[in-house]
Amino acid sequence: MTRLRQMMLEELQRRNYSKSTTRYYLQAVANFARHFGKSPDKLGPDELRSYQAYLLRERKLAVGSVIARVAALRFFFVRTLKRHAFREDLPYPKDHRRLPTVLSLEEVARLINAAGNLLQRALHRHDWVVYAKPAFGGPMQVLRYLGRYTHRMAISNHRLLAFDQERVTFRWKDYARGGRQGQMTLTATEFLRRFFLHVLPKGFVCIRHFGFLANRFRASRLALGRQLLASSSATEQGGTYDLHSENAYLWHCPRCGASMIVIQRFTAAELSACIYFDSS
Repeated sequence: MTRLRQMMLEELQRRNYSKSTTRYYLQAVANFARHFGKSPDKLGPDELRSYQAYLLRERKLAVGSVIARVAALRFFFVRTLKRHAFREDLPYPKDHRRLPTVLSLEEVARLINAAGNLLQRALHRHDWVVYAKPAFGGPMQVLRYLGRYTHRMAISNHRLLAFDQERVTFRWKDYARGGRQGQMTLTATEFLRRFFLHVLPKGFVCIRHFGFLANRFRASRLALGRQLLASSSATEQGGTYDLHSENAYLWHCPRCGASMIVIQRFTAAELSACIYFDSS
């Protein structure tokens, strides 16, 4: 077993596998041998089939965990022992695709209506531009899609029309109005601010989900939203609704704890007349 472990280690190092992957692969093969009480090179297709079924049915491991162990066994038998026929005996289990957790139309409407004041409702009712890509039709479509992450910039050079040392004029497309072309002029500072919103750290790709639908927090925040909607309904059914008493923490400064002072309130007409609103 020590000799086989050294052989597998050398094959992993030759291919420059990471330390964590190397450690996991070696441990997965050791667990496979320990399950049958034999050296792994003495085991064959029958043991591989029964072991994979054991992981799924008895151990009830997640499909992703089983796939990782199958990958380790594939590497051992195919790459280390050069038993290429064993590849057919180590299929990757199929994972069932799960629908994402999203709010229903009724829950979205209740969330907007639960806004504490007119300003918050106006911000909720902003008309967002939604773009959905059609399903991929073949490998070339997939290649073109992935190529955008490595070659395309936030704005192409041909869209830049003019620069007078202070302002930048560029062409843009209004997808909310049928893709109509238009021109916009911004100060150089504002143009650069917007441009760098699209510059991502190394290793990241652009996934346009924000707020409570962001992938990292979606499950917890949707659960919290549903909980708050339920408590809001219970309060409304009781006949009273006191925004200040129920959400008092919203009206205090998060740094000093002092009460916030409302300087001015806006009506719906005043908000609709605003050309530019700075929420910072």
